[in-house]
Amino acid sequence: MDYSKRMALAVLVVFSLCFSRAAAQVNVVASIDSIEMFIGEQVHVTVTATMKEGAKAEFPVFKPTQQIIPGVEVLKSTEQGVKGKDNGMVDRSVVYTLTSFDDTLYYLPPFVVKVDGKAYESKSLALKVLGVEVDTLHAEKFFGPKDVQENPFLWSDWSLLFWLSVLMLVLIAVGYYLYLRLRDNKPIIAHIKIVKRLLPHQKAMKEIEQIKADKMQNSENPKEYYTRLTDTLRKYIEDRYGFSAMEMTSTEIIERLERAMADDAQAAESMKQELRQLFMTADLVKFAKYSTMINENDANLVSAIDFINQTKLENMPTEETVKPELTEADQRTQQTRRVLKVVIGLVATACAVLLGIVSYGLYQLLG
Repeated sequence: MDYSKRMALAVLVVFSLCFSRAAAQVNVVASIDSIEMFIGEQVHVTVTATMKEGAKAEFPVFKPTQQIIPGVEVLKSTEQGVKGKDNGMVDRSVVYTLTSFDDTLYYLPPFVVKVDGKAYESKSLALKVLGVEVDTLHAEKFFGPKDVQENPFLWSDWSLLFWLSVLMLVLIAVGYYLYLRLRDNKPIIAHIKIVKRLLPHQKAMKEIEQIKADKMQNSENPKEYYTRLTDTLRKYIEDRYGFSAMEMTSTEIIERLERAMADDAQAAESMKQELRQLFMTADLVKFAKYSTMINENDANLVSAIDFINQTKLENMPTEETVKPELTEADQRTQQTRRVLKVVIGLVATACAVLLGIVSYGLYQLLG
């Protein structure tokens, strides 16, 4: 064989190898999920084309209920997408849903897929359709069509539950409205205060200590000094013995003290003389512009202190509970809140009872 023939043969072999390799790069496979089915059931045939990435593939297209072969219908076709592989290859699949209503063995022809305009075929498939055995010799075993049944729903059975449910919904709405009213109507909180107070003799001694601190017994204004001193004694007597000493004359005060201290006549006489002297001096200073001596002012101050110390009561309560007085509007607000709470409680109770009745009625009707 000469050189030119050998070269031609080599070129032909190379082209054949390239062509076979290119052809081997496209592969079409068809698979079926079940080769048997009963009449009217469905099977799925998956057609997969393996090709280069970017290649264009055209799968068979069937209309709904179109027959592949007589007796086998295509219900639908579903695109499965593209799945990548190695060496730049991809798989593209389409699933065909088939059915049949004739019991026989079918041979499904190859599925033809065009890749870049060239047709590639899959292998053929087999599908066996099985029929349902019917015992025609014993027709009595087959039940005929049933008569039309009466409607089990009777309004008379459900009407009471229906209206009770409506009433329950209305009460729930009313209760919610009352709750909003109660929430917006803020409560009136009356805080009870416990006030610590000084005993009568403690207040009087505190005031006398202030008089002494101001050195009023040595001042040039005896009227102010005796006014403060006698007002302190009057307030003490009023708190201690319970009569309005601030509005009485000196004589009236002495008379009331004599009756209040009748149990201890000797002590009463001593204190009466001292108080009479003190009040008389105070009246002269305030109304007759009487001028007193410093020692006289000191003696009257001591007399006032002695009287307080001899008549004081130390076992009196030192704390007083003060209850604030609510205005008429506050009292109406509190009363409104109490009424709202009672009504809301009654509504909630009624709703609970109605819910129980309706639930039990439904259980009886549906059970």
